[in-house]
Amino acid sequence: MTTEHPNSWAAEAIRRVRAGRPHLAPTPLRPLPLPAIRDVGIYLKDESAHPTGSMKYRLVRAMFCEAIASGAIRSDTPVIAATSGAVAVAGAHFARLLGLVFTAVVPAKTPADVLARIEGEGGRWQVGEQPPAAVQEEARALAERLGGHFLDHFGDGERAVAGCGEPTIADEIFDQMSGEPHPIPEWIVSGAGTGATSAAIGRHLRRHGHPTRLAVVDPENSAYFPAWVSGCGDYTTGMPSRIPGIGRPRTEPGFLPAVIDLMIPVPDAASIAALRWLRTVAGIEAGPAAGTNFWGMCYLVARMRRAGMRGSVVTIIGDGADPYRNTHLNTEWVRARGLDPAPYEADIELFARTGDWPVG
Repeated sequence: MTTEHPNSWAAEAIRRVRAGRPHLAPTPLRPLPLPAIRDVGIYLKDESAHPTGSMKYRLVRAMFCEAIASGAIRSDTPVIAATSGAVAVAGAHFARLLGLVFTAVVPAKTPADVLARIEGEGGRWQVGEQPPAAVQEEARALAERLGGHFLDHFGDGERAVAGCGEPTIADEIFDQMSGEPHPIPEWIVSGAGTGATSAAIGRHLRRHGHPTRLAVVDPENSAYFPAWVSGCGDYTTGMPSRIPGIGRPRTEPGFLPAVIDLMIPVPDAASIAALRWLRTVAGIEAGPAAGTNFWGMCYLVARMRRAGMRGSVVTIIGDGADPYRNTHLNTEWVRARGLDPAPYEADIELFARTGDWPVG
């Protein structure tokens, strides 16, 4: 009787993970034409087109490849993550692709529709017994008890993308921009959750010598903007971000401030206002982090125009609107959190109509 060599399984597993993206096509790069702004091209990199609807698909794919290649994930390894968000959905997706058991340890107040998305991708979930801040360690302990692999997207994500993430989001952006009027963007605008995406973009810019600058937007309560300003590598706020996918109460290992040219703090109400404008005016069904990104992009485009500059700016749609119809897209939910998007909506309308920006 012969058994399959672990290397053979690993090679086939990595092939499956890499081939999981339909036709290996890049996610769309969508121009956003605004009649009042003719001298600066605005582009949205739509990561919601991934099979699990989020840019975390790209991150988790790299993490699975790295863990398989290093022997941390084998043909019978349970995979555990500590998240109720898009990482859990993508983790369940790739585990099912490989016939592996996936479990997400989630905070107690995780909405039912989020849990349904994990289940829909073939994953399991269990509610953490500890406060949300301790869910990471609870999941790590579960992985140890089960002899499984802990999918640590905060601790390992940036390294995995650097080693196994090609083509990166930056590779795709520059390939797709090559035929545009201003093929080398003046700015790329990103948020930071694990920090892996901004790190991948920043590294690409330096590796290829592009004059493009990287701007990272940061929501309220996040530690990243104050860490970048102060140079404090272990800055903490102790408060969770209200914008899913970006912002953290502490600086995570994957956040690389040295590759960032500018950080822009964005009020949460401004992110909601931008999200609403994208949906109702531009017809773009995006998540809250796209609103944060778009707010930062508006500021930069207006600044370019004031300086008489031509060029292009690219930002990212991290996920779609569906997971947020009962939260960030719900007026009562927004009001219950003391957020008033109205003044910021007026700012965005002014920008779209005239190209001017009243803030900063």
